[in-house]
Amino acid sequence: MNTPVKSTRRWWFGLTMAIVACLCCGPYSIAADKAETVRLVIDYNDGVEKHFNALAWKRGMTVMDVMLAAKKHPRGIHFEYKGKGATALLTKIDDVTNEGRGRNWLYRVNGDPGDRSMGVFELKAGDAVLWKFDKYQ
Repeated sequence: MNTPVKSTRRWWFGLTMAIVACLCCGPYSIAADKAETVRLVIDYNDGVEKHFNALAWKRGMTVMDVMLAAKKHPRGIHFEYKGKGATALLTKIDDVTNEGRGRNWLYRVNGDPGDRSMGVFELKAGDAVLWKFDKYQ
C-alpha cells in the first residue's frame, strides 16, 4: 500500500519530468534555436543549390556578413564583390560570374527582393537569404 508521502513524491516527480520534457523538446527550444540563426541558399539556376541552414546570427548582421560566414564554412563558398557598405556589389559566387546585361546574382530576403546593397541590408534572427543567378525582372 502506498503512503500519502510516497504518492505525493511520485506526483511531484512526474510533474517535474513533464515540465523538463516540455522545455527541452517543446516549441520553446525550437524557437530559441531558430531565433539565433539565419539561412542562406545559393541557387545557381542550373539545378544545383547550396544550403546553409543554420548560420549564427548576431545583431547588426548584414547579407554581406552571411556571405562571409558561408565562406568560412568547411564546405563553404567563394565569392567576389566590388565596393563596400552601401556600394557593395556581388560579382561572382564560386565559378559563376555576373553577365551584366544577362543573368546576374540577385538576392532576396524572406522572399522579398533586396532593395539595397548587401553591405547594408540588416537581417533579423530567423531570416532566410536566397542568392539566385537569374535575369532581373
